[in-house]
Amino acid sequence: SQSHPPGDESRDPPSGAMPTQYVRFSGAADLRMRLVCATLANRALRVDDIRVNDQNPGLRDYEASLLRLVDKLTNGMEVVINESGTSVKYKPGLVTGGRRISHDCGSSRGIGYFLEVVLCLCLFAKKPLDLTLTGITNDEAETSVDTFRTVTLPMLKRNFGVEEGLTMTIAKRGVSPGAGGEINLKLPIARSLVAIDWCDEGLVKRVRGVAFTLRVSPQTGNRLVDASRGVLNKFLPDVYIFTDHHAGDGKNGQKKGRSTPGFGLSLVAETTTGCLIGADVASSAGTAAA
Repeated sequence: SQSHPPGDESRDPPSGAMPTQYVRFSGAADLRMRLVCATLANRALRVDDIRVNDQNPGLRDYEASLLRLVDKLTNGMEVVINESGTSVKYKPGLVTGGRRISHDCGSSRGIGYFLEVVLCLCLFAKKPLDLTLTGITNDEAETSVDTFRTVTLPMLKRNFGVEEGLTMTIAKRGVSPGAGGEINLKLPIARSLVAIDWCDEGLVKRVRGVAFTLRVSPQTGNRLVDASRGVLNKFLPDVYIFTDHHAGDGKNGQKKGRSTPGFGLSLVAETTTGCLIGADVASSAGTAAA
């Protein structure tokens, strides 16, 4: 990939080359989906006026991190960002995928923020993907990695013909603000797309879930399970929620003192028509510390 110095926007195309035709947008809204659509359609993208009226104008650190991740997943990408960060020119590269790719998502946004883009792009890559992401696995702002594993991946298997080799492993848990989580995603390429009919949601027939605890008492997870079953068993008997405890003492690969204490719950309901409905909740840093 190529990244020009800040403010270097006025580069003339080489002699005889056609000027780049940009699809233009304004504002920071839907930046991820604009990048996804521009990449898959192979169209150059320009976004101006990014948070120009904000006290801290321009791209956020997590958006710059997302651009770096897309750079790792593609070949030939070119990005030009002006000096204030309020304007971005993006020329997509070829989505290549690949193995042994790793990226640190930071602590500003959860891993789910980045996973949504990865899944949309790398289903159509040249090669299967083997990606390791580190950062926040569970928080209130993003879809948790548990929901990706129990809801999104089964949907891909059923509706995109992606089955062999599609896995997600949660190696470490991480909550805000300390992060420290780690997941590994293996994503084969989609051979074909099929029509999807999700008009009939159906009735819930079973509920599964996981209650995780990180550097807090294991009894917290048991309390989450008991409280959840106390509500759900009033409506249906087939409810199973297991616990996932990380002590933070190295037994699960996490170093003591680095990860932030936390706990949370992820549930998935399966309906009579095969639909999957997910729900997440996670503790804030203050709640876990208390």
